Formats: sequence, structure tokens, C-alpha cells
Amino acid sequence: MERNISLPEFHILPFFMITNKLYSFNFVYFFLIYLIGILVNLSIITVICFNLHLHTPMYLFLCNLSIIDLFYTTITVPKFLYILLSGNNTISSTECFLQMYFFFLADCTEITIIFIMAYDRYVAICHPLDYHRILSKKNCALLIMFTWINGCLHSFLITGSILKMLFCTSLNIHQFFCDAKALLNISCGGAEMFTILVYVESLVLGLIPVMCNLMSYVKIIKIILRIKSKEGRSKAFSTCSSHLTVMAIFYGSAVSVYMMPPSDRYDILEQILTIFYSTVVPMLNPFIYSLRNKEVKVSLKKCLNNTNKQ
Repeated sequence: MERNISLPEFHILPFFMITNKLYSFNFVYFFLIYLIGILVNLSIITVICFNLHLHTPMYLFLCNLSIIDLFYTTITVPKFLYILLSGNNTISSTECFLQMYFFFLADCTEITIIFIMAYDRYVAICHPLDYHRILSKKNCALLIMFTWINGCLHSFLITGSILKMLFCTSLNIHQFFCDAKALLNISCGGAEMFTILVYVESLVLGLIPVMCNLMSYVKIIKIILRIKSKEGRSKAFSTCSSHLTVMAIFYGSAVSVYMMPPSDRYDILEQILTIFYSTVVPMLNPFIYSLRNKEVKVSLKKCLNNTNKQ
């Protein structure tokens, strides 16, 4: 079997483009999800950037989470909206692999930033006197740099393994974007390295961070329960529960997609889960985390009031 040196165009063909003709409904759905996500995340970024009181490590990481969520949906949704409008579902091999590279970049970066946010809460609650020393401006900048560099390297490694796949017959990608798992399902060889990397990455970027987060939250909860002030306990629990919710939704949906064995039985479920964690989750994150935060809501109201006065 010869390896495909130059790949022809792929065809984006999710299940809802096969089973029905409700393109307009799908267009409205993806457009609204994208628009709401863009507006809410941009609002969070703007509020944090222009409010000096929010220039703290926790809000710096929140700002980066919103940037990543913007990045996440912009990689995939606009192209799919074009496909729904034009009816042309082809995507060149170059565009496909670039889309995959940036998607994995956002994916890895979001995993890392969620882990760093858990560490931030651990230091704030368990070591409050050392908080500004441990998470100084310099250390925060280094953590953010590490997050993006790690994402770039991780994505380069994964995308490189995908380039070794062979495609003999079908070039229909049963997903709403050029997804690696969807390419694995239609490949006819050369996927061994990608499969190994997915399981290794699931351990390194999935299981280990989750276990570390859970261990830190056990210590956090023990300390929160010792707080005598009811208001103090409520505030600490609110922040931690928001982060745990974001972590559970993101890790749960992402791991379920990439750990699910390739099979026609799970094809539609896999596509639904991918749509959920790559479009709905980035839109929900600001609502779950940022907009439940009192300081962010107060700052957002001030910005809106100032805008209305002008």
C-alpha cells in the first residue's frame, strides 16, 4: 500500500447533513452559539483588562481562559457556517491540517489553564500568606508562557502523527470540522502513532491533572470547613464549585470523545459530544465561572453604565 503524498480535498459531512435538509436551522444554531460565545468572552476580557482592581492572578487566568474559548470556536465554527451557507463542504488537506493544529493548540492550552486555575485556588485558600509571593507577576507571566508554548508543542506532535495516516477510499469527514478522531475513523493505515499519543496524552493531560485537582480540592474543602465566617465559606465554595463545574464538563466531554473506540455504533454520539465540548462549553465557561463572580459582575455593570451615559 502506497502512502498518499498529496491528499485531495476532504468533505465535511456530519450526521445532520446526511439525515436531513435543515441547513437553515443548523446555521442559526451554530451562529447563535458562536455569537453568544464571542460577545460574552469579549466582555470578560474587556472588563478584566480595563479594571485595575481585577489585575490579580485569578483574573489573569480567567482572561486567558476567555481568550482560549474565543480561539476554540473561531477555529471551527466560521468555516462550518460558510459550508452551510454555500453548500460547498470541501476542505483542502492544508486547511484541514491547519484547522487540526490550532484546535489541538486550543485544546491543550485550555487543559493547562484549567489546571493552573485550580492551583491558584489551592494557593489562595491553603497558603494565603504566601499567595502574592508564589503567584507573583513574574511567575504568572511564566505560567501563561508555558501554557501556550506547551500547547504549540503538543499540537505539533499530534498533528505530525496525523500526517502519517493513509486515506485510501473515503474522504468524508463525519464531523462538523476537520477532527483528528474523524480522520482516524476513515484512515486505512498509519494511525498507530496517533493512537498511542492519544492514550498517552489522555493520561498526561487528562487523568494526572484531574487527580491532582481532586487532591488539592480535598485539602481546600478541609480548610474551608474550618472558616468560621459563613460569608467567607460561601465565597470560597462559590469560586471552587465554579471551577469544579468547568473542569468536570470540559474533561468529561473531551475524554469521552477521544477515549471512545472507533465504531459506527458510537458515530452519532461522538459527533454530538464533540459539538458540545468544542462549541457549547466555550460559551458556557464565562457564565459558569466569570459571571457568577461578584467583582466581575459589578465591573461589567459599571462598564455598561458608562457606555450608556456616553
